[in-house]
Amino acid sequence: MPRFRCIVAATDFSAFSELAVQRAALIAQQHDAELHLLHVVRPLDLYPSLTLAPEEFSQHDQDLQQTEQDRLDALAAALINQFGIRVIAATRLGRAHTEIAAYAQAVSADLMVAGVRGENTLMDLLLGSTALRLLRVAPCPVLIVRNPAHEPYRRVLAVVDFSPVSEAVVTHALSLADGAKVETLHVLGSEVEQRLRKAKLAQVDVTDWLARLRTEAEKKLEALLATIEGGAAVGRLVEPGFAPAAICQCIKESRTGLVVLGRHGHGVGLQDWMLGSVSKDVAFAAECDVLLISPGKQA
Repeated sequence: MPRFRCIVAATDFSAFSELAVQRAALIAQQHDAELHLLHVVRPLDLYPSLTLAPEEFSQHDQDLQQTEQDRLDALAAALINQFGIRVIAATRLGRAHTEIAAYAQAVSADLMVAGVRGENTLMDLLLGSTALRLLRVAPCPVLIVRNPAHEPYRRVLAVVDFSPVSEAVVTHALSLADGAKVETLHVLGSEVEQRLRKAKLAQVDVTDWLARLRTEAEKKLEALLATIEGGAAVGRLVEPGFAPAAICQCIKESRTGLVVLGRHGHGVGLQDWMLGSVSKDVAFAAECDVLLISPGKQA
């Protein structure tokens, strides 16, 4: 079972990132982990295509970094008082998602936490939010927080596709659930949905075919959970449909607080990122918090 020893929470002091910080602190308290608060100061002359060397930062940038460090230290002190956890506050100068990923790599973070939106500039809105760009470079699982952290997660949904990352998806779901209800969901996929639509138009009965697909998926789900500690207590769901829509519908109906799924941003082409992948679509549209795990980087 994954154990979170080091958690990095990125903050820009916006209301969205405050939700992320509170959730990160609660998880750190549950797992007796060390929480690193990180704020990245973006230099005024740092354009989208430009990278600055440390010696190129202006005195204004460095003064602003110190001001933000003082602000971050105050936040860290408040979290220590509220949660009784170990907190380290750090600031960096540069591009947010690059600096956050580099910092997480340097401290061997087991989990990165970010708000679903921050105080973005127009350029951020055009290129994608920091959280979503972070998914492409993060060295560990990324938790995107959308809702207040009033209590631990009560319902957790693990979405599996039977790829190698599926076991990590379930084990991370169990770890963050901390005893709460966990269900696994496998969506039969858009090809099945297309065939069902064609069969309906042609008035062809595909009930038996769909039942066989569901039975095969249920057997794979049983085999997967049999290898995982605590898997016997996990619920099982198999649904047809377009994956992002089916996942979001399941989240809504079950009042899920956290959905966990593999992220497949690495190694795909630009077209895939422009059109969206399942993980990216769910991160955009889900009503709950979203934890994404990359193959080979399961912590």
